[in-house]
Amino acid sequence: MAKMTIQDVDVADKTVLMRVDFNVPLDDQGNITDDRRIEMALPSIKSVLDRGGKLILMSHLGRPKDAPDPKYSMKPTAVRLGELLKLPVEFATDTVGDDAKAKLQALKKGGVLVLENLRFQPGEKKGDAAFAAELAAMADIYCNDAFGTCHRTDASMVAVPKAMGSKPKVVGFLVAKEIQYLTDAIADPKRPFVAILGGAKVSDKIMVIQNLLGICDKVLIGGAMAYTFSLAQGGKVGKSLVEADKVDLAKELLASGGDKLVLPVDNHCGDAFKADCNKKYCESGEIEDGWEGLDIGPKTAKMYAEIVKAAKTVVWNGPMGVCEMPPFDEGTKIVAQAIAESDSISIIGGGDSAAAIQQLGFADKVSHVSTGGGASLSMLEGQKFEAVEILDEKKSGDSCSCKCGCS
Repeated sequence: MAKMTIQDVDVADKTVLMRVDFNVPLDDQGNITDDRRIEMALPSIKSVLDRGGKLILMSHLGRPKDAPDPKYSMKPTAVRLGELLKLPVEFATDTVGDDAKAKLQALKKGGVLVLENLRFQPGEKKGDAAFAAELAAMADIYCNDAFGTCHRTDASMVAVPKAMGSKPKVVGFLVAKEIQYLTDAIADPKRPFVAILGGAKVSDKIMVIQNLLGICDKVLIGGAMAYTFSLAQGGKVGKSLVEADKVDLAKELLASGGDKLVLPVDNHCGDAFKADCNKKYCESGEIEDGWEGLDIGPKTAKMYAEIVKAAKTVVWNGPMGVCEMPPFDEGTKIVAQAIAESDSISIIGGGDSAAAIQQLGFADKVSHVSTGGGASLSMLEGQKFEAVEILDEKKSGDSCSCKCGCS
């Protein structure tokens, strides 16, 4: 059953505690280099403000060691949010301390307060009930709009909504949209259904591959994990990155996948891991000593593009090669362009794939670009999220009012 959204609850004169994913990249000067995650939260934020609610935003940023660290402060996100909203945004220098309480006390209807980094508190990662209770006591309504952390059981994701008791606990528009796209892709895909999986390690995507082999018509493999499969087939991989301890697993996946599992037929190789190395194309399984595969080759890129263009549903997670280092980004570019030019329902599963789609200018030519790489992988594995399961269900017969297409 669908979850209630922020639009389904009356927020007028009430305080909403919203978990967002403002884990944005910062440069050495603390400037935000990509504000997409903040922009994606704007519809849920505006829904509360436009209807006369007070809004508290909480998020983590980076990986501080359970203590305050200035380089991971949420303050730049509060500044940027104010610029996007064209409204004053308050910032608390703590999460549940004196400054947060004072700023909340002074918050007026239509006002926004951003709390300091949740991970400055040891209780966040531990899922601490006492810390969660302090956060829950601040608000009348809880809203989860942080898809990127929905697969986690941090205090702000699970213990806080539990501590809210009978108070409304809802999803934001972003989480509703993310879950609907990924759920529909798995539950009732238009066919042919093609998954493209890249990245370095088979071990990172074992469960995804196993789950998708039971659902998809084709699973295309790229990235360094292709060389572990090549090794499992008895091929020569030179000094390519492989997981030698996962060869038996790769053999099992090859046996169970049959012709659904599609591997590269050639590779773009270099004699060193750098852009100005010596380069050549090698047939798969024939990479000589001293050389390493750094991208799929042109034959593979063409083959994958043709499979993608014939698909009706495409899910892509992980680059085809070393996409941050030209010319070994060519395979990723060709696959991305094929997805953009297809008439399929296309879902880009966060992380490097999302970054590639954005950088190549194809984001508006695909159906959905996920904000959460780890969360989207977990959904593709078939996992359920406790952080979403515990939220309020939409009543039978209710239609979606969030205008996100999730009804």
